[in-house]
Parts: sequence; structure tokens; C-alpha cells
Amino acid sequence: MTTIGEALVKALEARGVNVVFGIPGVHTVELYRGLAGSPIRHVTPRHEQGAGFMADGYARVSGKPGVAFVITGPGVTNTLTPMGQARADSVPMLVISGVNRRATLGRGLGCLHELPDQLGLTALVARTADRVESAEALAPALDRAFAGFASDRPGPAHIEVPLDVMGLPALPVPAPADAAPVLPDPDTIRRAAEALGQAVRPLILAGGGARHADAALTALAERLDAPVVQTVNARGLMHRHPLAVPASPCLEPVRDLIRAADVVLAVGTEFGPTDYEMYGGAMPVPARLVRIDISAGQLALHPAEIALRGHAEAVLPALTGALPERAPRDGATRAAEAIDAARAGLDPVMLPQLAILEAVRDTVPGAIFVGDSTQAIYAGNLLYDHDRPGGWFNAATGFGALGFSIPAAIGAALADPDAPVVCLAGDGGAQFSLPELMTAVDEKLPIAFLIWNNHAYQEIADSMARVGVAVTGCHPTPPDFAAVAQSCAMPFARVAMAPEAVAGALRDLRRPDGPVMIEIEAG
Repeated sequence: MTTIGEALVKALEARGVNVVFGIPGVHTVELYRGLAGSPIRHVTPRHEQGAGFMADGYARVSGKPGVAFVITGPGVTNTLTPMGQARADSVPMLVISGVNRRATLGRGLGCLHELPDQLGLTALVARTADRVESAEALAPALDRAFAGFASDRPGPAHIEVPLDVMGLPALPVPAPADAAPVLPDPDTIRRAAEALGQAVRPLILAGGGARHADAALTALAERLDAPVVQTVNARGLMHRHPLAVPASPCLEPVRDLIRAADVVLAVGTEFGPTDYEMYGGAMPVPARLVRIDISAGQLALHPAEIALRGHAEAVLPALTGALPERAPRDGATRAAEAIDAARAGLDPVMLPQLAILEAVRDTVPGAIFVGDSTQAIYAGNLLYDHDRPGGWFNAATGFGALGFSIPAAIGAALADPDAPVVCLAGDGGAQFSLPELMTAVDEKLPIAFLIWNNHAYQEIADSMARVGVAVTGCHPTPPDFAAVAQSCAMPFARVAMAPEAVAGALRDLRRPDGPVMIEIEAG
């Protein structure tokens, strides 16, 4: 007999899942019966929040849903924070949990791990939330979750299986149907190409929805001779290309570039305040706006003159093919002037931070760079040109969850074992998830953990001081990171906040079969 728990694991295999992150418990034992004979790799974090962030990092790099197995009650609530981050950043994540026996649900009987309404709780964060109460319900729940990943704005999904259902006999789960690409109709593509082709000063805004469309985005930008302004989750696209503007649209010179455009094409961006308004007032409204987005809801929320619903990877080539050839104009000049003015306007304190990021990039080319909310990451989010598409991401936008970078870097390393991974965490944020370092050790992942140690929640302390509030609670004592690294059997170096020192430590310590830690004395 195949149980529902076993059938669920087999169905995940059929849908291309090859890694799950989870901590087993008595409420998920029947799921693990299916894993025992499965080719799916199980990775054990030290906390369910770590499982969720690992699934997030895995999904961002692989382009496939990250999957977490968690127990009922506290396992689910511990995973809500990563689910919130995944929803904010449109990251496909599937959380599969147990739940108490059907007859007990909602009755307040004092069962182990009981919540009043676990599914109702996750439904407030997840894009889909389903309970499998019978063999017949398994396939529809999986189909709903995976259809959302493929044909709408991705985000977290939750499926819970009651304890008295996991071990029941299963029905065959049909193989997943191939998802047809979502494409706008040819007439809409023609109208968009006409508007863009007639533009004198076209401009492209690239968001996280374009992170897997580097070649297609480059081809369109070159055809239009249009500068490409990148939000945080689009960084790494078009590295060092003369049309690339790897600078925040919060910065006034970049806003001037947007204001001067006669037609703006927005690709996979939600126009969220953390990307467009965090360091400035209201985002300038483009004179004429064309949008590409997979989400009909997003297209309705920020209406455009022409809306193209579909994945960037599919829509961009169709749009480029409909455009006439045109001679280059002044796109590269406009891009360069905006970058130069943006860099000149940065707070001088940020320049040495950017120099360290650039030194790390040049020392470890093609690295996946995963960050937390910390000073150097904030600086990079304002203006930094990464050298790998989809290779720069952090939790300092959207939901803004601390503790993201260490587990997300582990997920990223598992998604692409051949890629170098660099994790940058502040001393404060690192303390949210330090135990996950041992997961990197167990899995022998070649991650360089850079700890930016300014002995404070420095950004918060500075914010308090700026508005005349007495700085309170911002200086928790950090651990001895050398001792932490030693306890994890991890090579360690402590260096000054200088590009050559950080680069030298990376060259000396990095190894192919395990993680290392470098503490940067930043304050």
C-alpha cells in the first residue's frame, strides 16, 4: 500500500523537486516514510525559520520552488517569517506541514502543537493554502500550488495534511501537465512595439521578474537603445553593459532619468516603495508606461497604457522581434550620466563599503551574493553592479526579515553547487540564525560567510540619532566570532574594513569542500 504521505513525496519528485529542507517531528513521520526511498535530498536546518529561508535562497537561484517540511503548530509559525519574505519578493516556496487529527481541529482540546486555525493563519500569508483531508484532495492541492508558481506571481504556498490522513491509502496522483507559457495576444505586442519604437528617449525599469531573462532583456535594450534601471532583485543583469543602470530608482539622478523618458517599459516590477520610494518621495509617474508582468493583479494595481501579461523570458523576445531596427542614439550617454551623478550624490560613508563589495566581486567572479539587512548591503542596494544575473539578493527590501542571509546562502549553494556563494551578514542579523552555520558544515558547502561587525544595529542607531531619539537597545554584545567559527570547525580570519584585506582573506581561506568565516571590523 502506498500512503498519502508517500504519494505526496512521489508527486514532488514528478514536479522536479530534488531538495527539501526540514526538521522531522512526530507530526511528519509519515512524510519521511516517503523520503526514505526517494532521490530527493533532505537537508536538516537547525530551526524551521532556517528551513524557510533555505527554501527561499534555493528558489531564487534555481528558478524552481523551494520546499520545506515542518511540523504542526510551532513548525508552521516559525516558517511564517520566511513565507512573508517570499511573498514580498515573489519567490516560489512550498511549505508542507502536518496538522492535528481531523476530529480535533478547532475544538481547543489541548492537543500537542494545537493552533485554533492553522490553515486560516497561513492563508493570511500564503498565496494558496490547502488541507488534504482525503486521498482525492492531494492532487488538486498540489496542482493549485504549482499552477500558482507557473502562471501567476509566485510566492509561498502551504499544504497541510492531518495526522490521521498521512498514513491512509493513496490514489494515483496524475503526472503534472506542462504549463503553457503565458503570452499576450499579438495585437497587444504590436501596440507595445509601436509605442516603444516611436520613443525618442525610451527607458526600461527591470525588476525581480526579469532576473532569469538577461539575454532577452539585453537584446531588447540594445534594439531600443534604452537605459535599463535595475531594482535590487534585478541586480546582476547586463553587468558592465553601457546601457545598464545598476542604481536605485530612489536616487534623484535616476529619477531624473525616468522623468526625462518619453516611454517607460517596466519589466517584472511591482513599483513597491522599498524599491522606488525608500530614500525619496513619491515615484515619478512615467509619461507613457508599458508593463510586462505575470500577475494580472499587479497590472491592475498600477495600470499602464499597454499591459503585457506573461513571463519576461517569453514576452521580451516577442517584443524585440516586433520592433524595427534603429540606429543607436544617446542611450549609453544617458545611462552613464545618471550613474555618475548618482555615485557623486551618495553619502561619502558608503563609498568604502561599495569598494569592499566590488573587491569581493572581483576576487570571487560570478559569485552568488546573499545579504542581510546591514550597512554594506544597504549601500550596494543603492548603487552596485553585480556580475551574475540573479546573483545579488537580500532581505533588505520588501518584508525586510533579519536572519535571512545565512540560511538563504545555504539554499543558494545547494541550488547551484558549481557557483561560489558569498554571504554578508551584520553582527546583529547573524545572531538571528548562527546555528544554521552547522548546516553548511554538514553539507560541505563552499560558502564564504562575511560578518560585518560594527557591534550594533548601526542603521537603527543612526536613525534614532537623526530624529533626536536617545539611542536605546541598539548595541547587543556580539559573540566572539572566532570562537563561533572554531566551534564549527570553520577556517576564520578577522580583517580591517579595507578592500585589499577582505580580498586577501577570501583568496587565502576559500576552499571547495566547506564554509569559511571572515569577520570585517566595521566599527
